[in-house]
Amino acid sequence: MEVKRKKVLQCAMAASATCLGGCNLLTHNTPGHAMAGGFVKTDVVRVLAPARLHLGFLDMSGSLGRTFGGIGLGIAEPLTCLTLCHAAGRAHSITGMEGRRAARYLEAISHQLALPGPFSLHVSQAIPSHAGLGSGTQLALSVAAAVRHLQKLPLDPEGDAARLGRGLRSGLGAGLFRRGGLMVDGGKGSRDTPPPIVSHLQFPSDWRVLLVMDSNDEGIHGAAETQAFQRLPPFPEGDAARICRLTLMQMLPCVAERDIEGFGAAVHEIQRMVGAHFAPAQGGVFTSPRVGAAMAALDAMGAHGTGQSSWGPTGFAFADSEDTAQNLRRGLVGRGLADGLDIRVVAARGGGAVVETVSHGLEGMEHDRMEGAR
Repeated sequence: MEVKRKKVLQCAMAASATCLGGCNLLTHNTPGHAMAGGFVKTDVVRVLAPARLHLGFLDMSGSLGRTFGGIGLGIAEPLTCLTLCHAAGRAHSITGMEGRRAARYLEAISHQLALPGPFSLHVSQAIPSHAGLGSGTQLALSVAAAVRHLQKLPLDPEGDAARLGRGLRSGLGAGLFRRGGLMVDGGKGSRDTPPPIVSHLQFPSDWRVLLVMDSNDEGIHGAAETQAFQRLPPFPEGDAARICRLTLMQMLPCVAERDIEGFGAAVHEIQRMVGAHFAPAQGGVFTSPRVGAAMAALDAMGAHGTGQSSWGPTGFAFADSEDTAQNLRRGLVGRGLADGLDIRVVAARGGGAVVETVSHGLEGMEHDRMEGAR
């Protein structure tokens, strides 16, 4: 817990320093802002948004009128961390990481909500892109939440996901941005909104996730992802039925009863069925051969619920405690399977994103936290 608090504080300090030095608390007057001696006071808004694991699809056949459905878990890191304030001049100012995507989302949400600008945006941390951790959706929703909070508008993750072209197949990104935990979405129907969240559970706080990331590889995305879905064969209805049964009658009850063996067995079976279906598009059950080798070793060492998040290449496994997870990590290092990989032990995220106003550095913060954020 102390390590997680330090990481969040480091992000907060870096972000605050950037805003206080880059866009300042006083900017030149811009249209729509009250003028005082040629300058206007502006709040600085900071957003911290967690990554998510995608544990598997429910039904890709769409035979019941709803397609995909998914299981997702909010995790404490990696994080997206950004700050926003009013800017001088006539154009938005975007600095830091993921500048191109951040600029696109800022321009789009400002236009969609007909908001006066310009704004100064700095992204100090970003979830790795195309790694299967939901980076695009969390960045989009973080930008939208920052703009809304600065303009004193109510937060609307689900609506903003639709406005920014996110959540086209999954409602997990918006749902986990709102309140974290373990979620199941009910699949994409006929509406132009993210699929509904049909189940939400708090994840045991002492369980840990072992993340195995390969920065030298990336998951299928963009147009290639759309083409991959089109080229894959129909998903067998029998497999979809099995996955839904495993989710409802094993995975979720085992989380509620803190049974990590039953939970892990359900995740493992779901992952192998989904992975086998996607194998022709991604080159195997795992996108990254190195991550696949690490997952096989973790299986042999007794880890629970190994798998790949979305299109990968990030792999994951579960452990019943911090000590167990660290032992598994050391086991990978000892077997020479950690070379070239970023292996982290992280906790689940029990709450959603944090959206807060910083008036004077790190002092005097007003919080607009999503449900249960911590």
